[in-house]
Amino acid sequence: MAKNTLTEIREQMLLSKSELARQAGVSVLTIDRIEKGMSCRMETKRKILTALGIDFSESRKIFAN
Repeated sequence: MAKNTLTEIREQMLLSKSELARQAGVSVLTIDRIEKGMSCRMETKRKILTALGIDFSESRKIFAN
């Protein structure tokens, strides 16, 4: 599983997993899996990026896959 920087960015923004999950409209389990390096759907990435206020073009900086 590839590493990603979601945990680092989430923590820099002082968000808990549950706060990010709520803002993105996904489950905490989904956030946890992504932070552990598991893949997710493009739509899920879009939701998370939107919740973080990050443009989709920057997704490679956060998601390794």
